[in-house]
Amino acid sequence: MAEAVRTFWKGYLRLALVAIPIRLVTAERTDATPRFHQIDRTSRQRIRYIKVVPGKGEVKKEDIVLGYEVEPGNYVLMEDSDLDAVRLESRHTIELTQFVDVHDIDPLYFERPYYVLPDGDVAEEGYRVIRDALRDRKKAAIGQLTLRGKENLVALYAGGAGLVLDTLRYDREIKDADEVFSGIGRAQSRADMLKMAEELIDSRSEPFDPSKFKNHYAEALRDLVKSKVSSGKSVAVDDGEPERGKVLDFMEALKRSLADSGAKSSAASAPAPAAKRRVAAKAAGNKAVKAARKRRA
Repeated sequence: MAEAVRTFWKGYLRLALVAIPIRLVTAERTDATPRFHQIDRTSRQRIRYIKVVPGKGEVKKEDIVLGYEVEPGNYVLMEDSDLDAVRLESRHTIELTQFVDVHDIDPLYFERPYYVLPDGDVAEEGYRVIRDALRDRKKAAIGQLTLRGKENLVALYAGGAGLVLDTLRYDREIKDADEVFSGIGRAQSRADMLKMAEELIDSRSEPFDPSKFKNHYAEALRDLVKSKVSSGKSVAVDDGEPERGKVLDFMEALKRSLADSGAKSSAASAPAPAAKRRVAAKAAGNKAVKAARKRRA
């Protein structure tokens, strides 16, 4: 739940002379599908990627510039100063400049959704007014938002009990449908086949309910991860961090494990004296650290 309300951006929603403080939170869940890292099977180390040039080897970060290919094999180079000169200053304001029917926006243009929340109690009244007006008129407000130096086209509309903002693709980012579909024949569909298709569509039409659809692959991945963990098949992996940091992390995990074990012990069991517990924990920690170092060696 904490991830769902983490603020992504704060600023103002401006309509004419009215400015309402708002904040954006991402509408997407990052934990919906398990994510994996690549591990070297033999050394049990995380695989890292380095930037190399054939015949030269690894390239330092300060020696890397961006290049735009003008023609095959011919590039114009872009220095950071060149790109900084065209970056837009973040104004922390979303200017609502146009209103359109919600259904007039082709789904092809929708890119990434965010929830919009009022930033503070004072902002809530104006927020509710805009939400209700957009819902009553079935309209979406169109504006632009500057993020990370780039200008994003956005659509704002009522969703649930609040407002939803979607970043939109610009017209130049969408391929021309007429060109893509130009090879499809123009002949009319047979009337009897068209009628059958329409009857099938009508018989299966119902309000959209996304909760009826499951990501079976993601669920299978989660079950697979759980089964691996429960069977004790997890392994220690060197993530490339300094050894000192790894030992500290390991010691912290060990302390938590010992604390959990103590909490689950029978209430009838008499606790060991504090000094005795500290000695036992220290001995266990030293033993575990030695074992971990031996495995790495």
